[in-house]
Amino acid sequence: MKNYFFGKKILITGGLGMIGSSIAHLLVKLGAEVTIVDSCLQPYGANEFNIRSIRKKVKLLNIDIRDRKALPSIIKDCQIIFNLAGQVSHNDSIENPFLDTEINYTGHLNVLETVRQVNPGIKILYSGSRLQFGRIEKTPVAEMHPQRPLTPYALNKSAAENMYLFYHRLHGIPVIIFRIANPYGPRGQIRHNKYCMINWFIRQAMDDQTITIYGDGSQIRDYIFIDDLAEAFVRAAATDACSGQVFNIGSGTGVTFKTMAETIIQTVKSGKIIHVPWPDNYVNVETGDYVSDIRKISGFLGWHPGIDLQEGVARTFAYYKKFHSHYR
Repeated sequence: MKNYFFGKKILITGGLGMIGSSIAHLLVKLGAEVTIVDSCLQPYGANEFNIRSIRKKVKLLNIDIRDRKALPSIIKDCQIIFNLAGQVSHNDSIENPFLDTEINYTGHLNVLETVRQVNPGIKILYSGSRLQFGRIEKTPVAEMHPQRPLTPYALNKSAAENMYLFYHRLHGIPVIIFRIANPYGPRGQIRHNKYCMINWFIRQAMDDQTITIYGDGSQIRDYIFIDDLAEAFVRAAATDACSGQVFNIGSGTGVTFKTMAETIIQTVKSGKIIHVPWPDNYVNVETGDYVSDIRKISGFLGWHPGIDLQEGVARTFAYYKKFHSHYR
């Protein structure tokens, strides 16, 4: 991949978050010219510390994808966009659906329309969510599983995905869609529990607090370590056959919520777990067990996740043990 990315001009929106900054680190190693754009809206995960070791090797701009006037100047000369900007809390989308729509749908329309106008040959990678599927009928979940979104967040993610595919069909813009399971790892926020649940639980354990599990903890989730996810993004960007494709991505392994929490307690060696009944506002958006079917993306990229949950939690804990003061 080094030859492919060397000297290429890359734009990463939402680039100060966990996924964007991890992709930026990989691309800098591969010799790319990286521009990071982030609006730094609170309470999301933008953190300039995430790029501390590559800060002099990237260009950083404070731009919001809702600002249409600012987009042409940053898009016209780029060759690849990793479009990761977004409102990332499904519960917040219920409380403020207008903000979610502004960012997760209209903001991405702004990017696509700007691309159409000033740089239609650019390749765009979009980060969707496993929550687009809504209630799960069968695991592992393949790309053709029906989408029945349960929140404005999931609805806008599905709508944006369809918009990306529309621009691909009508205007020939190369797009690649990822529907991501539950990412976690270094550089994720640990200030609240709105998203990045493993990271939040690690902070609670480090603070010797109580981790709350709804129900008996038997619900199954698929957790993908950030290094595996970033590698998949970069590989897909370098693979022309991925244009116009939608990929479900996760570890491909299901883990119960209870096992995930116990793994954290065992790794951190502090904290405790308590079980409580499901609150009503969570029952309404519970999707059921989820595991990604990763056969399609593995077939296209020859990619397979390399970090299991136990190792991923250990790496994440080691990171925050060293740098916790920059994430609180």
